[in-house]
Amino acid sequence: MLQKLSIRNYALIDSVDLELDKGLNIITGETGAGKSIMLGALSLILGQRAETKYFFNQDKKCVIEGQFNLSGTALKAFFEEYDVDFLPDSILRREISIDGKSRAFINDTPVTLAVMKQIGEKLIDIHSQHATSEVNDPGFQLSVVDTLSNHAPLLSEYRQKFKDYKNGLQHLINLQTSADEARSKQDYEQFLFNELENAHLQPGEQAELELELEALNNAESIKRGLVNGHTLLDGEETAVIPILKEVISQIQSVEKFNPLYTAVNERLRSALIEIRDIAQETESLEENIVFNPARIDAINLRLDLIYTLQQKHRVNTIDELIAIQTELSNNLYTLLNSDEEIEKLIRVINSLKTELEKIADTLSKNRSKAIDTAQKQVGEILVRVGMPNAKIKIEQSVVENLNKDGKDMISLLFSANAGQAPAPVGKVASGGELSRLMLAIKSVISKHTSLPTLIFDEIDTGISGETALRVGDVIGELEQNMQVICITHLPQIAAKGEAHYFVYKKEDAERTTTGIRRLNTQERIFAIAEMLSGKNPGESALKNAQDLLDLQH
Repeated sequence: MLQKLSIRNYALIDSVDLELDKGLNIITGETGAGKSIMLGALSLILGQRAETKYFFNQDKKCVIEGQFNLSGTALKAFFEEYDVDFLPDSILRREISIDGKSRAFINDTPVTLAVMKQIGEKLIDIHSQHATSEVNDPGFQLSVVDTLSNHAPLLSEYRQKFKDYKNGLQHLINLQTSADEARSKQDYEQFLFNELENAHLQPGEQAELELELEALNNAESIKRGLVNGHTLLDGEETAVIPILKEVISQIQSVEKFNPLYTAVNERLRSALIEIRDIAQETESLEENIVFNPARIDAINLRLDLIYTLQQKHRVNTIDELIAIQTELSNNLYTLLNSDEEIEKLIRVINSLKTELEKIADTLSKNRSKAIDTAQKQVGEILVRVGMPNAKIKIEQSVVENLNKDGKDMISLLFSANAGQAPAPVGKVASGGELSRLMLAIKSVISKHTSLPTLIFDEIDTGISGETALRVGDVIGELEQNMQVICITHLPQIAAKGEAHYFVYKKEDAERTTTGIRRLNTQERIFAIAEMLSGKNPGESALKNAQDLLDLQH
């Protein structure tokens, strides 16, 4: 239930704190005093969008806060679903800054507006004279029957399976589309893969071949350079090695005069050994140089293949070609296995559909049983609220394809007068009749729902006298199952409340503001007397007001 509503800087309200009773709360006031402003503010913490033009003071932010006692409700799992802490006394708060930016909080946890709306719908149901068109909505009509069917867990299971079923169908479409696209280019991709696979490409191969080709193409000049190098090292008397031998011999003759000469000669001997080795290797390298036209042709042929493949695939390296080969291989493998995956998914979808059809049959049977109860109970209340000749008929038909609710379509037909055949509600019911029909429906389903709070916003328009008393009785009975807040202009209904709040306007030199206060017994008598006879009620009106209160309490 809504324990407390705090409003700051909204419309004509500067600051209001409203503490509510757990039973039937009545809100009355002068026309234009701002009764519906309270609902407008409340709607902000139920997830509705806001505009800064409704601010009382454009220089301050608007803050709406509602404190709810949720003890005894089954809403903990619902809060946890949205990762919001559940507290027995939970607070929903909405802040709208002067630049229009909005922030929403539940128990001081920031939430999106969508989450606040989802949770708010589980806490409060607002029914106004302008919302009676809801009764024309097939979705609402079905929800009424579902509520009376008491199969919420089964319907929840069905909807989850239906969601899985729809997701499976979409996944199947995606797989089939991908498979069709793959098949359309399968032959070409297979050709490309075979071409690359037959090339037997090896990492680093291109660089090695290019280096070898360059050497073969320059074999003559390489051989000449190596021959000349060997000749200069060891080919004649003036070559490096004979001269180095002579140097060693000359220094050896003076080694005895200084140990440093010996050290220098050792270094020369080491150099001689290294140069002899180089000369031999140079000679060996030169002997291995062979001009090989066949090898050159073979390398050119191989490189031409590599260059052609690179140009074809618009890459520059063998590594990139190998990556493309791997990708083509994966594509072909996926295609080969896609049929199996598609068949497996089809089996899962068919199994889900079988389960859905079975559950839908059960839901349909439950609804069929609930329809008789709904027609009877709603009809009884319509008689009580002054519509003795009213008839309600609920038609159930089966749709061709399963949907999120099963396979049923519910149509609510209504007749307010004797001899009038039931027809769609919107075509035959007046505003007052719609209000009473909606009240009857809400009264019936209230016994089957865990909704903590129900608000009626002047749904008593178009009724008076004895009918108003009867409507008041029905509204009063609702408090046995939930908290009820009723904004009314009828004294017969106002007298039913456990608590009575009066909305008033205050005017000063600068502007008009709206306030609200809870009335004591004497104030209630006076307020109801004013509703009976207007301003400055006489003794008769005051006595009538007292009688109304005594009758109800």
